[in-house]
Amino acid sequence: MGKKEWGIEGPPEFWFNTRTHEVEVGPQSLSIDRIGPFETRAEAEHGPEIVAERARRWAEEDEAEDS
Repeated sequence: MGKKEWGIEGPPEFWFNTRTHEVEVGPQSLSIDRIGPFETRAEAEHGPEIVAERARRWAEEDEAEDS
């Protein structure tokens, strides 16, 4: 059985390193220092904005549910 069948090999994942503010291909740094994975480099470059937007939407949904 090859790597693909085991789910080890696939398209690259991109991560945003919150300490260095750089994009990494594959999880290279400690998990506490990175967010992702993202499907593209462009998404990873905007990782902090994407995470902030998702958090804002979740907070709005939680607020709506509590009303």
